Amino acid sequence: MAPNQFPDDFIWGAATASYQIEGAVREDGRGESIWDRFSHTPGKVTNGDTGDVAADHYHRMSEDVALMRALELNGYRFSVAWSRILPQGDGPVNEAGLDFYDRLVDELLAAEITPFLTLYHWDLPQALQDRFGGWLSRQMVDMFARYADVVSRRLGDRVRYWATFNEPRIFIWLGYIEGTHAPGLADWTGGAQAAHHVMLAHGAAFRTLRQNLGADAQLGIVYALSPIETVSDDPEILARQRLLDARTNCWFLDPVLRGEYPPELLDAPQWANLQTEPGDLALIRTPVDFVGINYYSRTLLAPDSAGKGDLHDSAPNPGAEYTAMGWEVYPQGLYTTLRRVHERYAVPALYVTENGAAFDDVLEPDGRVRDPRRSAYLRAHFKAAQRAIADGVPLKGYFVWSLLDNFEWAHGYEKRFGITYVDYPTGARTLKDSARFYQSVIRANAVPEE
Repeated sequence: MAPNQFPDDFIWGAATASYQIEGAVREDGRGESIWDRFSHTPGKVTNGDTGDVAADHYHRMSEDVALMRALELNGYRFSVAWSRILPQGDGPVNEAGLDFYDRLVDELLAAEITPFLTLYHWDLPQALQDRFGGWLSRQMVDMFARYADVVSRRLGDRVRYWATFNEPRIFIWLGYIEGTHAPGLADWTGGAQAAHHVMLAHGAAFRTLRQNLGADAQLGIVYALSPIETVSDDPEILARQRLLDARTNCWFLDPVLRGEYPPELLDAPQWANLQTEPGDLALIRTPVDFVGINYYSRTLLAPDSAGKGDLHDSAPNPGAEYTAMGWEVYPQGLYTTLRRVHERYAVPALYVTENGAAFDDVLEPDGRVRDPRRSAYLRAHFKAAQRAIADGVPLKGYFVWSLLDNFEWAHGYEKRFGITYVDYPTGARTLKDSARFYQSVIRANAVPEE
């Protein structure tokens, strides 16, 4: 393999999430989700933005698949909206909702694009939040397994790649501990318990998927990972580093892949009252076929950083480049993360399931969106991925975040991550220069020389 080449079977894709792009929140029987309720609550989202229309993908799905085909993508990672399938979270199945994903999968396959399906990308049916408190309740385990059963029975004959959850740490941290995302709760003890229920739900759904789909299906889970690095070897900072690494990178990896919680967490007071039952860790531990890694930046600890362990809490690095999210551009962290997951967990396959950057993009009078910083960001991270492959990491694919500008959760529409510019008033799509760069990478299956 040439120095800048990727393996012949490498999958180049783009990723999206249902609530962030679909819109059509009151159409064809879809039920309310926690993000509908949260975004319509005054003061929760920048500018009062909601996902009611988003990128209008629900109505423009065929156009978007044609866009993927024009870019020569060979993979597309999307999520299913639970409330489209089961509007009340359980109960009757909404056939119109399943029909939409049926059509999407068929159009992807007709365009020779491999579908990668994620069952849960943060948009829990509001009915389950109202009835049970969402993931605070252990009853959610059976609810999620039933949802996995319904979707896999309908789409399993055509979809081979399935992920149970996207970034469980993030939606637990922001939704149940900080309260800045849906459902807007702020309780450490409840958040730790909710996280345990999410992992149990992964284990239950994994077994349902394996039973329905057979041994040929590729089943996994997607994590947001970030290396925790320090600016000094001060013992207090190193102790914080160990704890934050356990919470950021091992909290959900270790139970699923090793059948145990990191001891640093169990010794922390927030986990002191964690309620478990015999057999829980045996249910959580699953022989996944792949792990998806969402990587954006590192977390840098300094004596004066608050140490919460999230990207927005990272200490500043003078002279470094930062994205519009305030995240340091740090491609070395992707290499570090890929190597570490491979060496610590020995998973058969890894995918970069999200990587990208938000910048202040402008549609210029000549119809172009010139975003050279995003192209440079992607180039550097592609090179980091190629280096990991050369060093033996079983990286099988790379999904850029995101195919489209979209509803960026509590940031609303102010942050643009897409390689395609979306004019929100009209819904018109315009490929950014970074999309053309990405197309050149896919065509060559290599990172072009600068």
